[in-house]
Formats: sequence, structure tokens, C-alpha cells
Amino acid sequence: MALNIQIAVDCADPHGLAEWWAETLDWAVEPQDEDFIRSMIEQGFATESETKLHHGKLVWRTGAAIRPPEDLDAKPATRRILFQTAPEAKTVKNRVHWDVNLAGADKDQVRAALEARGATYLWTANEGPHSWHTMADPEGNEFCIS
Repeated sequence: MALNIQIAVDCADPHGLAEWWAETLDWAVEPQDEDFIRSMIEQGFATESETKLHHGKLVWRTGAAIRPPEDLDAKPATRRILFQTAPEAKTVKNRVHWDVNLAGADKDQVRAALEARGATYLWTANEGPHSWHTMADPEGNEFCIS
């Protein structure tokens, strides 16, 4: 039996970080249903304060998700990363991180491009002939590129 997976990432700015990771992975930000959000407010299940305008669209304030573009219509989502607000800032090393396989792209060029977009280079490591760069996204979440 194949299972679906969602990875949840705590952050301060879920919409900004979702956009950053969507661009990094060549994925897409999952659209939010403005009519549904409005209906939840009208029915008393949500309040205006739980929403915000992002790029002129009404969205839930506390979360945004990304998926591979070919999976945007899949129900349920088979692969999804959810960015959600957390009350505290990141303070320690991640116990879980993801590795971005560059599919043959030059990792030093990708590193420079990511740094130009707000990532931070942390260190380079290797195991045998394989090497990778460990980076941090704009909110400090670690990831590796190789």
C-alpha cells in the first residue's frame, strides 16, 4: 500500500517561505479557495483575523502549501509541503531536513543562486567521492544540495 506524505514546516512567514521553496524546487504554491474561506467566515467557522490578502488574494493567514505542479489537482495530495506559523523562532538544529538532488546541475552555481535569493551557506561535507553543501533557507531551516 502506497502512502501519501505531507511535511509540515514551522515558520514565521508561511506564504513567503512557500513561494521561496516552490521556486527552489520548481514546484507550485497550492491555490487557496477564496470562496471557501469567505463561506467559512460567513458561517462563523472562521474570522477575518484568520485571513489576510497575499498578492491580492484572500488566504488563510497561518499556512501555505506547495506541491509538484503535476500533483496540484490530486485529491488527496500525494506529495505536499505545508508551511505553517509557529509562535517561536527556530533556535536549534533541525532534526529532520531534506536533501535537494540537483539532477546534475553544478552545486556551486546552485549554491550561489540560492544565496542570491536569501539562503545561507552553512558548510560543505563529503562521504567518499560524494560531496554536498548544507544550506539554510531564509528562515534558517537546514537543507542539503548535491
